[in-house]
Amino acid sequence: MEIRISGGIVRRTFGGIDAPMTPVAIQARTIANLLPLMCQRLGATIVHNDDDRYTGIRFDTKAGAVVLEMPKANESYRLVHEFIAPDPTTGRVGKVIYQIPQLYNANGIALMASEFLRSRGFLA
Repeated sequence: MEIRISGGIVRRTFGGIDAPMTPVAIQARTIANLLPLMCQRLGATIVHNDDDRYTGIRFDTKAGAVVLEMPKANESYRLVHEFIAPDPTTGRVGKVIYQIPQLYNANGIALMASEFLRSRGFLA
């Protein structure tokens, strides 16, 4: 499933009708299709967040949401653990828990991300 966040409103995007066709979005779909079954069962969702300006794959784990953010320019892929801050004015806060260099192909990125989540206890 794919969702788009724009102006604080979450909308579901449908297949090829209104889904973005940028290179980053295509890369996110490729990685999501190569994820192991344990991640797909968790409900991996492709997220196009126009407010925070990222495209990624979101995993709703037992320890909170984790997003695999697609890289911008020469940066690395980032696994970001999102949680609600204790301060009500801050809202959601993200902490980078793992970075994967761009030198791996889509299959390697999917495997490394899922293995990191499994080995750290994020996956049930």
